[in-house]
Amino acid sequence: MPLLRVCGSSIFAFIIWRLIKRLRALNSPLTHILGPKKEHWLKGNYHRIFQDGLRYNLDLVQKYGGVVKIYALLGQEQLYISDPLALHHIIVKEQNVYEETDMFIMSNRLIFGEGLIATLGEQHRKQRKMLNPVFSLANMRGLLPVIQPIADQLHTILNAQIPADGSVVEINLLPWLSRGALEYICQAALGHSFNALDATKGNEYLEAIRTLAPSTLRLIFLRPFIPMIVRRFSLYWRNKMMDWVPGDALKDLRHVVNVMDTTSKKIFTEKRAALENEGFVGIAGNRMQGKDIMSIMLQANASSSSDDRLTDSELLGQMNTIIFAGFETTATAICRIFWILAQKQDVQARLRSAVRKAKRDYADAQGLSSPWEDVELPYDKLMGLPYLDAIVRETLRVYPPTSLLSRTARQASVLPLHQPIKSASGEMISSIHVPENTTLIISILASNHNKEIWGEDASEWRPERWLSPSGERLHLGDGEGNPTNGVSLGVKNGIKYPGVYGLMMTFLGGGRACIGFKFAEMEIKQVLTTLIPRIHFALPASTDRNGHVKEIYWKMNGLQVPVVRPPAGDNVTAQVPLDLRKVREQDFVVN
Repeated sequence: MPLLRVCGSSIFAFIIWRLIKRLRALNSPLTHILGPKKEHWLKGNYHRIFQDGLRYNLDLVQKYGGVVKIYALLGQEQLYISDPLALHHIIVKEQNVYEETDMFIMSNRLIFGEGLIATLGEQHRKQRKMLNPVFSLANMRGLLPVIQPIADQLHTILNAQIPADGSVVEINLLPWLSRGALEYICQAALGHSFNALDATKGNEYLEAIRTLAPSTLRLIFLRPFIPMIVRRFSLYWRNKMMDWVPGDALKDLRHVVNVMDTTSKKIFTEKRAALENEGFVGIAGNRMQGKDIMSIMLQANASSSSDDRLTDSELLGQMNTIIFAGFETTATAICRIFWILAQKQDVQARLRSAVRKAKRDYADAQGLSSPWEDVELPYDKLMGLPYLDAIVRETLRVYPPTSLLSRTARQASVLPLHQPIKSASGEMISSIHVPENTTLIISILASNHNKEIWGEDASEWRPERWLSPSGERLHLGDGEGNPTNGVSLGVKNGIKYPGVYGLMMTFLGGGRACIGFKFAEMEIKQVLTTLIPRIHFALPASTDRNGHVKEIYWKMNGLQVPVVRPPAGDNVTAQVPLDLRKVREQDFVVN
């Protein structure tokens, strides 16, 4: 009980401290920034942008512009930013000023260890320097043959559930695509198979990875307290707190973290031993010649100078970071694409026809006699299919798997704006003074929907925007924001978003951009080119006993969560039920 009193007193003191800061904030330098009124004394209006907040997020920018003031927990004022010039300063030009928040860094360090998303400054730059070559195009080409058989296995599993007579069956795609995404990243990153696609085999590590995101979301309003708790209590006392705190949420998360830590250490030890024995034992005991990401990283680290070499704890931190980052968001993106194709039958038919032509052309060029559906496209052919590329890019732009990220100003700074905003006094301002320790929310969603940059139809899913009139892939710019071939997509008067992928913000940019975006893109395209030629997808058509048809709805809770709306669904359970059948000739575009 004394521990409970200490914990309670600390939290009470924290709340009092924040309330005092709130009173002092009456003369805050952010009072001139417009934004929605505070809705709750504790939650402000912070909860509105995270809890099914798609429309709310877009309306904020529509009403207030590229910089909006919002109220977070206990009335803390934060800046919600989608202005392209401001974001360029935040994530590129002054990235040393605008760093990840203490809450983000400490939370990730507790969960993943000292990986890329849990480090700052020189330590982060050192890790990035080591990992950038690991995710090179050459290594991605080497990983494609690893994930192709997994996509084929996924097709086999789905095909076994589809009636042979050509009739339709409803299948919830989400668990299968999630299992596939886990197997792709585990084999590619670790060179280790967890048999994720075998539903008859349970695996504690896979279950831990799958439940990590829901477990952390259950505790989202406790995250602001993490820096204070970590700084004031040792690991021993933090564990004691978890034992004493009522409820299972914290205990469940601790179990997930312990399973991830134990498993990663075991695999790391095996990989290290294999390296020392001058060989790598890969999937199912076969030699992979060290092509998986972890093996490449260990080899690179071993050959680095002592100044550049990462510690074992840093290497371990990368393992679970890469697995989690490469699983959750990619599975969501793939599900979203199939949901879109199920609605837009003309797009699905056109994509299927484009894939068939590409596979037939490649088979003819290589003298292959196997059925065109079984042909595996090499990396450059796969990544270069214009219509496939347009569909993937447009989906990731309109529906980014992660919609919001945070930064904190480590020192006072001035943010210039591309588009001036109206202040509380009615004056138009083109720059904003950002006080030290101000939290800024980077709106990936609002940036990707910016009508000035992407056009009046920015919120419309239209893959043709990425193609020339003749159907060829557009080259967006020369790296300096200047359009080429007369094309200005993603660039307006020399202004563009500093995104690392397609001039959008989906994978961020700068020194903390998503390091594995090329792998994610390759995985998505491989799954599509494997399943679309053989399986037809449609929205659910059957009714339940009350005559209701399932309507899929995507909640935006930080991450995108697909559910089935009432009355046919509970609006809570994540699922993507679609009608599947075998492909017929009429499912292709008639030339």
